[in-house]
Amino acid sequence: MTIDRLRRFIGDMTSLVGGAWQDKDEAAIVEVGRKLLGELVSHDDWLPEQAARVPAHGYAQNLLWCDPFERFCIVSFVWAPKAATPVHDHQMWGMVGMLRGSETSLRFVPDPETAALKPGGLTALEPGDVELLIPAEGDIHQVTNALADQGSISIHVHGGNIGAVRRHTFDIKTGKPSLFVSGYTNKEQPNLWDRSAEVRLVSS
Repeated sequence: MTIDRLRRFIGDMTSLVGGAWQDKDEAAIVEVGRKLLGELVSHDDWLPEQAARVPAHGYAQNLLWCDPFERFCIVSFVWAPKAATPVHDHQMWGMVGMLRGSETSLRFVPDPETAALKPGGLTALEPGDVELLIPAEGDIHQVTNALADQGSISIHVHGGNIGAVRRHTFDIKTGKPSLFVSGYTNKEQPNLWDRSAEVRLVSS
């Protein structure tokens, strides 16, 4: 396992967001960011074990990195078999890259007459796939681990500190939103910056 890929991804995203942030150019961020995330999740050799442990049930939302200015964050979502989220939104742009296993994302759209939520498109994600979440285009969805006998892991990148923002779950029948703040499962982040072992190898 080498964490170098994650360090490079953080650096690339920091440069990308820093350049586009001034113009609030979310389209540019997700266009380029999708390619960067796709490259990251096309390799399954970098995620620290502490951020990949499958919970007994439900899911774990592990913070891997948050930009110091909270312009973006990176999270590992680790799913127990058959686990599913409530129907929810994000309040910011997002990208979901499938690292291990498989998941489905079922979009919902409000009925203009009743406000009830109707199922929209269903997206199935396999390792290497990336889905975009854009609030202006509709980002209400429910995510489910597509595997009944093993865990799955997806890597989420959001345009803010996703665990610390007010967003919503929804009652499908009425469309009524309820506020929630997701927080994070892990209490400690991976140590990304201890490069001492590789430096010692080079200098020996």
